[in-house]
Amino acid sequence: MPRPLVPNRRERILDAAEELVLARGFDAMSVASIAEGAGIGKGAVYLEFPGKNDILDALLQRGTARLRERARAEVGDRPRLSAAYRASARALRDDALMTAAFLDDRGVLGAHVTEVEHGRYRERHLGVVEWLHDLQRRGEIDEQVDAEALALALSSATIGLLSAARLLGPLSSEQLENAIDTVGRMAASFERN
Repeated sequence: MPRPLVPNRRERILDAAEELVLARGFDAMSVASIAEGAGIGKGAVYLEFPGKNDILDALLQRGTARLRERARAEVGDRPRLSAAYRASARALRDDALMTAAFLDDRGVLGAHVTEVEHGRYRERHLGVVEWLHDLQRRGEIDEQVDAEALALALSSATIGLLSAARLLGPLSSEQLENAIDTVGRMAASFERN
């Protein structure tokens, strides 16, 4: 008689893996520890994912979707650039896994950071560039703005904000929120009224 399927097995695996990767880091995490954390057998993990790297890839995809959903919940489907930046930066700041991914934190993502060669980060950047071009086509951003340069500037500002406390010393959440708002105001200078 076959074993019954574990309800929400994939999500349970990802939840356990996210908890472990944040606590121990990717390199120290094992499939066995993920299975234990999810309350399932190790073989059940392999039924969902071919290997450990595939689990982290799924975690990062889930995290990206989570960020989009949080930002969309705050500002809707067609926000202005400044509002979208502020909402996205706040969502990123509040998500430990995605902050680690955004900063290429080897302590959390381990060797996987250097193994990713299929252009995931470049694809993300190009997606932002395309979104900015779409805002230009809709007349919401000045068409003279170099979308790629603006995307790079906004990403660089976000990276700087996420690493500011580590580099500059302790910051309050109010200071960080004010800095995010300031970058959002700067982004607003590219918007058409």
